[in-house]
Amino acid sequence: MRDLFSANKPNKANPLAWRMQPNDLRDIVGQGHLLDEGRTLRNLIESDSIVSIIFFGPPGTGKTALAQIIAKKTTAKFLQLNAVTSGIKDIRDAVSLARSQRTILFIDEIHRFNKIQQDALLPHIENGEIILIGASTENPFFALIPALSSRTIIFKFNHLTDIDIISVLNRAVSAPIGLGGEVSITNDALDFIAQKAGGDARKALNILELTYLNIKDTNKHEIDTEIIKNTIIDKTIYYDKNEHYDIISAFIKSMRGSDPDASVYWLARMISAGEDPLFIARRIVICASEDVGNADPSALNVAVSAYISVEKIGMPEGRIPLSQAAIYVASAPKSNSSYLAIDSAIDAVNNQPLQLVPEHLRGSNYSGAKILGVSGYLYPHDYPNHYVDQAYLNNKIQFYYPTKEGFEQVISQRLEYRRQKTDG
Repeated sequence: MRDLFSANKPNKANPLAWRMQPNDLRDIVGQGHLLDEGRTLRNLIESDSIVSIIFFGPPGTGKTALAQIIAKKTTAKFLQLNAVTSGIKDIRDAVSLARSQRTILFIDEIHRFNKIQQDALLPHIENGEIILIGASTENPFFALIPALSSRTIIFKFNHLTDIDIISVLNRAVSAPIGLGGEVSITNDALDFIAQKAGGDARKALNILELTYLNIKDTNKHEIDTEIIKNTIIDKTIYYDKNEHYDIISAFIKSMRGSDPDASVYWLARMISAGEDPLFIARRIVICASEDVGNADPSALNVAVSAYISVEKIGMPEGRIPLSQAAIYVASAPKSNSSYLAIDSAIDAVNNQPLQLVPEHLRGSNYSGAKILGVSGYLYPHDYPNHYVDQAYLNNKIQFYYPTKEGFEQVISQRLEYRRQKTDG
């Protein structure tokens, strides 16, 4: 356990990202919705009235840095745990220290605590023995037990914009505790790092530091884009668990929204990040049935074929059938009638009196069927157009409402014709 009041000040031996952590609220970029004048969180900090809160957001957006600023401003004792390395004993030790004075307990990566560890915090938060500040890169409504998330105020941190990242980089280049002006950096290089960082200030500073160390003992005193490209060996684009859900959601919604270009972009993001290709293929199959359905029955065939292709040939070649299927599903006419029909039918089964099978539909392939009077079924193929009017439910209920999109227009006309014939 660490008391942040006794933490060492940054020095040149520390990584650049550590040295450049903000020392004051005005140094934190990109979170104006939380920290501008008059905002609730800023007021709580400045009045030293912190209550139990959770900072939720992507890596490198200032969650831990803000906790350290609170440590400097508060009159309370400030203790820190990291959920990766801490356990029940550490929680008990913190509570023991807290009983002597008002104490804020900061738990970094709190989403990594299991249910038992989270339960151990609850009574001490409820009775006010500790004030909790948790930092999480995962949505607390999913990552934390409901009893814990409901007892805290959740503040969401946003990805930093490219302008925010460039501001952080410029400060790092010039600040004495940073690179101290030993090198300069071109505007194109700043833009390039900002794009690579993906809203993560820590990642941006790590790229800058690695590039600086790469040229430190050379005669070069300016960082340009080419130097950065030669420095960064691993160009793979990773994303965290939250982005996994956000990106697959964007992918599905782009296909549903009939935008093939956006669909392929999000597909590329997932492929570049090393996402399981069969997971992607399954989502395309589901979308082909849920969002296209009978408006274009071929969409499901294309999607299933892509799944089988990826399963058989693997990657990287599998990216091509994935792209074909995603584009086909995105470009196809849309209908969710099949999806709505089955959910409506399941609701009827679960919430309405169950219907008995009509007598004429019951099985009759046994010796006593005639004795019991099981008969009356009309074989549709014996009638014109292979259709005959007979009841298939004792109480007729309509679940399927075809749209006028694509092939469903044909289905709609066919069903309407049969209904009119029945009514007549």
